Amino acid sequence: MTTTIGLLLLLSFLVSLAALGTLIWAIANHQLDVSRADAASIFLQNEAGQFDAPSIDASSGDAAHRFDAQRAGIDAPGRRVVLLAASMSMVFLVTGSLFGVLASLKMHMPDWLASSALTTFGRARTIHLNLVAYGWLSVAGVGVALWLIPRIFHTPLRRPAMAYAGACLWVLGVIAGVTAIGAGWNDGLEWLEIPWQIDIVLAIGGFLLAWPVVETAWHRQVQHIYVTGWYFLAALVWFPVLFIIANLPGVHMGVQQATMNWWFAHNVLGLWLTPLGVGTAYYLIPKIIGKPVYSYSVSLLGFWGLALFYSQVGIHHLIGGPVPTWVVTLSVVHSVMMFIPVIAVAVNQHTTVIQNFWAFRQSMALRFVWTGSLMYTAASFQGSLEAIRAVNSITHFTHYTVGHAHLGAYGFVSLVMFGAFYYMMPHLTGKPWPWPRMIGLHYWLTLLGFGIYFVALSAGGFFQGIALLDPEASFARITQDLMPYLQARSLGGSIMTLGHILFGVHFFALLMSKGSIRGAAE
Repeated sequence: MTTTIGLLLLLSFLVSLAALGTLIWAIANHQLDVSRADAASIFLQNEAGQFDAPSIDASSGDAAHRFDAQRAGIDAPGRRVVLLAASMSMVFLVTGSLFGVLASLKMHMPDWLASSALTTFGRARTIHLNLVAYGWLSVAGVGVALWLIPRIFHTPLRRPAMAYAGACLWVLGVIAGVTAIGAGWNDGLEWLEIPWQIDIVLAIGGFLLAWPVVETAWHRQVQHIYVTGWYFLAALVWFPVLFIIANLPGVHMGVQQATMNWWFAHNVLGLWLTPLGVGTAYYLIPKIIGKPVYSYSVSLLGFWGLALFYSQVGIHHLIGGPVPTWVVTLSVVHSVMMFIPVIAVAVNQHTTVIQNFWAFRQSMALRFVWTGSLMYTAASFQGSLEAIRAVNSITHFTHYTVGHAHLGAYGFVSLVMFGAFYYMMPHLTGKPWPWPRMIGLHYWLTLLGFGIYFVALSAGGFFQGIALLDPEASFARITQDLMPYLQARSLGGSIMTLGHILFGVHFFALLMSKGSIRGAAE
């Protein structure tokens, strides 16, 4: 037990130490001596001050997307791998959502499709988790990063063929992993169900994807690293450490395994998906509005706060478990400290949008991204509060935690990725979205469905937690009382899935359309 806890704390310490070392390097190389000019480094000459809304129909005059010929040259080498990542992530999103609805229905209709092992709750829910976590969110996030990194560093993507091979291996690994899970072969740990033999394929694919990004950053044509670059590069350093250590076969056993499991599971969200989402938002919000973020210095504070505090957050999931109290307390302290970087991100991104609220009304891409950013603030505040023992004693082992997890992974990261796709694809393809009104429909279906889903699980989970603390309460009665909330969860999930299907249809219609954005040939 001591060995595993010591290993995890050592790894967390090394991650924080690496962050501190990088911080020292950044200070020595004047990366933190920032100015408004550094905040505007994402704009080309004469581009600042111009509203960019490529999701609007190209016939709408000044609001239409202006084709960027210079950046088109930067985009070109990575175009094929970005389109592959975007297309496959869309397939994973729709497929994973369907399995999610199936798993949700099984919560209150357990006998439905019970004759097939594939459609049992255990397999359907696990397939859903892996398709959306390692399929939709990871592949979409990497695709967006491969598109944005060259733009941030003003240089084309290096080794695009290597990145393409990496994307293919990652996609094949996800498909093989969920196929194995559907057949009953998995490692039996939440977020780590894909058999470690298949994880080797994912690890190789991830390496081939990360190398071109790091090499592109190394050969950057700008001295300053914009904050989005910090988030993306850090994610590509942190995730391999998490993934490889957690998947080492035969190393983690018993309670030690549970400790490792939640160290990994929580850090996948905080040190992988969160940097991808926050980094994307830090690029798109000012880029769409045409103005730099409210305070660029605060944006760097948010990144370094995440780097220094997050790595030891996940153990608070084991409050009450057979682990040393000091380990859990350390995790609780780090969770509360996360208020610092979260407030920094909130002040920056929300103030930027509120001061330019006209852009929120006009750009559907911005609407998705900022709504996702609001969800990030809410999810992070909620997570820090859940780590406190008095709150955790009520919400732990209830549906409240499921609602919280979806607030972060879906409400935050997915909405930001939706907005990124709506912004990125017209730039990447030179085509307008064929049915602009469908973007608005997708937004409202997402918001309505997730609202029903989150409120139902949060309320039902809270009442469930209160009842579970009552020694006189019948567990059967508690379960029966949850039925309306679980039915509302299925309703909300179905509405969200309908939005995803419309999004997928619209996405592939864009790829197959023959229209072009006015000025694309100029």
